[in-house]
Amino acid sequence: MEQEIREKINAWLNGSYDQETKNTIQHLLDTDQTEELVDSFYKDLEFGTGGLRGIMGVGSNRMNKYTIGAATQGLANYLKLNYEEGTQIRVAIAHDSRNNCELFTKTTADVFTANGFEVYLFESLRPTPELSFAIREFGCHAGVVLTASHNPKEYNGYKAYWNDGAQLIAPHDKNVITEVQKIQSIEEIKFEGNDDLITTLGDEFDEKYVSMIQSLSVYPEVIEAQSDLKIVFSPIHGTGVKLVPQVLEKFGFKNVHLVEEQSTPDGNFPTVVYPNPEEAEAMSIAVKKATELDADLVMATDPDSDRVGIAVKNNKGEFQLLNGNQTGSLLIYYLLDAWKNKNKLTGKEYIVKTIVTSELIDTIAESYKVECLNTLTGFKFIAGKILELEGKKQFIGGGEESYGYLVGDSVRDKDAIASCAFIAEMVAYAKNQGKSIFDLLLDLYVEYGFFKEHLISITKKGKAGAEEIQEMMKKFRENPPAEINGSKLVLVKDYENQVATNLLTGEKETIDLPKSNVLQFFTEDGTKISARPSGTEPKIKFYFGVKESLDSKENYEQVNAQLDEKIQNVIKSLELV
Repeated sequence: MEQEIREKINAWLNGSYDQETKNTIQHLLDTDQTEELVDSFYKDLEFGTGGLRGIMGVGSNRMNKYTIGAATQGLANYLKLNYEEGTQIRVAIAHDSRNNCELFTKTTADVFTANGFEVYLFESLRPTPELSFAIREFGCHAGVVLTASHNPKEYNGYKAYWNDGAQLIAPHDKNVITEVQKIQSIEEIKFEGNDDLITTLGDEFDEKYVSMIQSLSVYPEVIEAQSDLKIVFSPIHGTGVKLVPQVLEKFGFKNVHLVEEQSTPDGNFPTVVYPNPEEAEAMSIAVKKATELDADLVMATDPDSDRVGIAVKNNKGEFQLLNGNQTGSLLIYYLLDAWKNKNKLTGKEYIVKTIVTSELIDTIAESYKVECLNTLTGFKFIAGKILELEGKKQFIGGGEESYGYLVGDSVRDKDAIASCAFIAEMVAYAKNQGKSIFDLLLDLYVEYGFFKEHLISITKKGKAGAEEIQEMMKKFRENPPAEINGSKLVLVKDYENQVATNLLTGEKETIDLPKSNVLQFFTEDGTKISARPSGTEPKIKFYFGVKESLDSKENYEQVNAQLDEKIQNVIKSLELV
């Protein structure tokens, strides 16, 4: 074991840490669990632009009360620097169902109140979007939610929010990181809290949040006609159980069936490998129940309820999972069509999506003459765009391919509680017209083009792997392919250099987005490829988008197979397999 790691272990054994922590470290030493000790202490758990996320346990590279205390003290120090002396700083705190969340939440609240801050604390687990809503409702200066989203059960996390209810963006993200890194000793962390500074949030605030969502409904009369719509919902052992049934009832849906096996909040997530609604395995119990009940719709939320996956009956009558691009496209179409039919479009409305999300959404928005803005990947950038246009234009909705959507601007993060309500309303609207939601999706493909997306993630381990990924991006940046799968390359967008180059005319345009190591290639036949290395893991993601015309619903299977083959040919032509 390296000397530096030994010194750090000794510092924890001899420092002002609690006895249980010391006993655990000593046990690891006594039982020669060297690998675990090295991984727990070889570095400090990094406070990234979104906060902390890591495996729970003792040590500087683990999620525990001390790493959370340091993160909270750093955030508190930055808030003090950012506001005038004498300002009564207010923060809101929530947590999901993960193991140790209550301990970590108490630690966070104690550090904030020890610094003299007022704290709005949810009485028990609550969805992340409700935390965002609370920040805005109470005029808080910041907020924190304890969650590791859909990571495995060993993980927990700490997401920091700013006064607009969105996750930290520049310059606050980097500035908070700087303050957290300045904390060198637990002696600098104020752990002795003051409960007198805590206001508890419960059912009354839930009702306010749910009422806000209901106020956004565009077709209450359709829900009334389809109130018996058969819905199966699973919270996958997370926070969705608190509010999804409540919001569906508030909207007027009377035939909602909970997946009982997954309805008890449990940080061990006993029925799934990953509590991730993107995974077919996580949705399988809900789909089985829906098949037995002959339901109209299946929905499942991740542990902190900011993302939702759905399943609907396809044209063969079998339940089929929709991906994030399909659900997002349907939701945006539904909102725009409803706003148009209700004469709510004035020319000042807009929607927002990320640059790797389906171009179908851009095409739909264009047909309704509604501006579609594109941001970098990450919902905080969508929230940043909403903040920038606040008071100037009206945000209708937005989303990203990774199953996160937002309706209205009272929340500034992806909101699966509201999304569940609007997806159900959308399904009811289609049913009222004698259609399934799958019929509606095929209608979109016939009208706007059959857009299909695919994602591959390539992991290259270790230092050599990270260098290989850098080399891959350098090669694509300096020597882009002349053609991809036989189609001429016509446009290259380089977000690191903030330049879009039209290869047909040589014309260059500035990309008005923050710098990011992302490349996009567009070909003559409408194929789009995005390359994006991870900032935290030795991983690179490639997003593929292809399209063909679909002249009738009957040809869906045939064109779908053609698009699948096209995607595989694009991957081969880029030599990614």
